[in-house]
Amino acid sequence: MKPIEKQISYTTTNTYLSLNTLDKNTKNVWIVFHGIGFLSKYFLNYFSQLPRDINYIIAPQAPSKYYLNNEYKRVGASWLTKENRALETKNILSYLDNLYQSENIPSHCKLIILGFSQGVSIASRWVAHSKIPCHQLCLYAGGIPAELKPEDFHFLKEHSTQIKIIYGDQDPLLSGQRLQQEKTKIDTLFQGKAQFISFEGGHVINKDLINNLAE
Repeated sequence: MKPIEKQISYTTTNTYLSLNTLDKNTKNVWIVFHGIGFLSKYFLNYFSQLPRDINYIIAPQAPSKYYLNNEYKRVGASWLTKENRALETKNILSYLDNLYQSENIPSHCKLIILGFSQGVSIASRWVAHSKIPCHQLCLYAGGIPAELKPEDFHFLKEHSTQIKIIYGDQDPLLSGQRLQQEKTKIDTLFQGKAQFISFEGGHVINKDLINNLAE
């Protein structure tokens, strides 16, 4: 007899981290999505050099945690897998919507949304789904989900959002044919308005580049 998959709904709780203070002096608010294998507390280290008085950084936490390298010591996390992706995506978007509402970002702040590696898929899905009005959408060393369409991002024109696509010129996960495919997809999604930014290096966060994104 074939198993029957059923669903239930229940209340769950997830964490996220913030760095610095959100107040009248804050100029930039960052929401940064880590890649696979990260935890938000370590990912925040890449943004710790930003001037504290004007930058407030929010790091959501991917919900699925696991031990790295089969050593049962270091812990990493993943946003999604191919298993029940639609349902898991719905849960993550609900988590992010609640996080965003809870932070109540002041209107005088510029919102910078950055996704790194697997975080690109989450950042782009969330912005498209929840129509998040951001000053910059930075998609760093990752792929944009195939289901997203140009009309999902049309609202960004109203906010003059800067689209920045960032990748290392030696990134083994984003090179050759795949890089060209992503560029073609991006040109279609954002109608040629995206800015491509490359740097010397691989699949890593470049702190100097992060500093340049802050305005």
